[in-house]
Amino acid sequence: MSNLARKFQQQQQVERTVEERGIVKTKKYWLTPGEKIIGLVFTGMVCFGAVQLISNQAEIYQVNKEIQTLQSQVVEQQKVNSDLEVQVKELSTYERIWDKAKQMGLVLNENNVKVVQEK
Repeated sequence: MSNLARKFQQQQQVERTVEERGIVKTKKYWLTPGEKIIGLVFTGMVCFGAVQLISNQAEIYQVNKEIQTLQSQVVEQQKVNSDLEVQVKELSTYERIWDKAKQMGLVLNENNVKVVQEK
C-alpha cells in the first residue's frame, strides 16, 4: 500500500469513529432554570423592598412636615395667649376696676364692706 492510500484509509476510520460517537455538542448554560427562577424572585423581592422603603420614607417626611407645621402654630398660639394674659393683668388692676365702678355710679360704703377669707 502506498502512503497516500494509507492516509486515506486512516482518514476514513477517523470519520467513522466520529460518526459512531455521535458527537453532539451540548450547550452548557451558566445558570440552571431553577437558579434563574430563584434569581428572578430575589430581584423582585429587592425591587419590592426598595419601593416599600421609599414609600415609607415619603410618608415619614409628610408626617414630619405636618408636625413642624403644627408646632409652629402652637408657638404662635402661645404668643397670642401670653399677650392676652398680659392684657388681662393690665385690665384687672384694682385702680382700673375702681375707676370703672365710679363711672357706673358705684360708691364705696365702708360700713357695707365684708372681708372674705379663703380657707
